[in-house]
Amino acid sequence: MHALFLGLAAAVAWGIHDLCVRFVSQRTGILPAMLVAFATGAILVAAAAATLGNWQAMTLAAARLAGLSGAIFALASYALYRAFALGPVKLVAPLIGAYPVLSLGLAMLQGQAVGPGHWLAVAAVVGGVGCIAVLATEDDGSPVSLQAAAWGLAGAIGFAVTFATGQAATQAGAELPVLIVTRAAAILILLSLALFARAVQMPDRKVLPLLCLMGALDAVALGLVMYSGTLPRPEFASVSASLFGLVTVVLAWAVLRESMNRAQWISVAVTFGGIAYLGF
Repeated sequence: MHALFLGLAAAVAWGIHDLCVRFVSQRTGILPAMLVAFATGAILVAAAAATLGNWQAMTLAAARLAGLSGAIFALASYALYRAFALGPVKLVAPLIGAYPVLSLGLAMLQGQAVGPGHWLAVAAVVGGVGCIAVLATEDDGSPVSLQAAAWGLAGAIGFAVTFATGQAATQAGAELPVLIVTRAAAILILLSLALFARAVQMPDRKVLPLLCLMGALDAVALGLVMYSGTLPRPEFASVSASLFGLVTVVLAWAVLRESMNRAQWISVAVTFGGIAYLGF
């Protein structure tokens, strides 16, 4: 149950973070914004790791897994930013939050039993996202919604792999050192992309405080999910954290005033109900 609560706390942090992404991604360059947010998170993690990190427990295997997790996390986060830049939140958030469906597929490949209830939950997630996509297309224009859906799906795949490798890294080493390596790898990937795209520049000063807040929220959320790798049933944290999309949808409706009709609310509820069942 501890892993479950850690995941729920991460969901709240990521839900607020993603609402900020929707705002920031439409007002400044994506790669510069991500670099500032990731650097802020890295500074916070480094401060904790310097005093509390059990560096003696860090192994080469854990470092490799953490580096892989960080690289994939950077790419998944880029997909998330691109998806939210296109929007709408009611389409993107459920798509990205549906990564437990991918985890179920990996479990099947590993020979784990998958019951009829799990298949019904998968059908609910896929059907709910499909309904949201159709309704979003009607409201927001087909080309933009299709692009947002593609980036959202890419983000879901990336986050599923990120959490799996990150939790494996914490099981092979120490939590805070693993987070440092993960953050360092992510920043290196983003910096390489920014240099390649010639996008190394400071974002607008008006969004800097928000980017720093996003970095802190993201670091806390990812740290909670990765720390759960040391607890019984760490998959509960990954699944409950996936409910961040529900938080984002509600906040977008309340703060950004994104219109939501009854059919869209039902679709969102069905989607996240299926996601929750996959974990519980």
